[in-house]
Amino acid sequence: MQQVLWVGIGCKRGTSWELIDWAVEKVFQENQLFPSAIAGIATIDTKASEVGLVKLCRLRNLPLKTFSAEILSSVCVPNPATTTDDKVGTPSVAEAAAMLSASQLTSLTVFPFTNIEELQVKFLVPKQIFQIQGQPGAVTLAVAQALNISITKVL
Repeated sequence: MQQVLWVGIGCKRGTSWELIDWAVEKVFQENQLFPSAIAGIATIDTKASEVGLVKLCRLRNLPLKTFSAEILSSVCVPNPATTTDDKVGTPSVAEAAAMLSASQLTSLTVFPFTNIEELQVKFLVPKQIFQIQGQPGAVTLAVAQALNISITKVL
């Protein structure tokens, strides 16, 4: 199966890999997407060494792509959050990271973007926030893919 989906993730410090993995599985099942189509995980650069994210990527053999807050904040997302902007300097981590990764840009000279169409991305799953009682942390997750590639499951 072609790996064309990028999962954007934002998480609280100390979020377990199990919680992140559960959230990915839940989102993919609910949206009839194949986990085997995941090309990688994307997030903000300050989470590059976050233990849960790093472990999940290692266990699933996926790359972890990171972006600076400045680059993430240049993307116009469907669900910006002022709380996130106040905490990390961008109104979106999960949605913006998923969209940027799925766009497969090789140059950052085309920033800033004004809309999703400019990124040549199909936004599949808007951000969703997950927490589980008894599990540390919280995870925000969004999914995007490059345009002109279909990957939904046929029932």
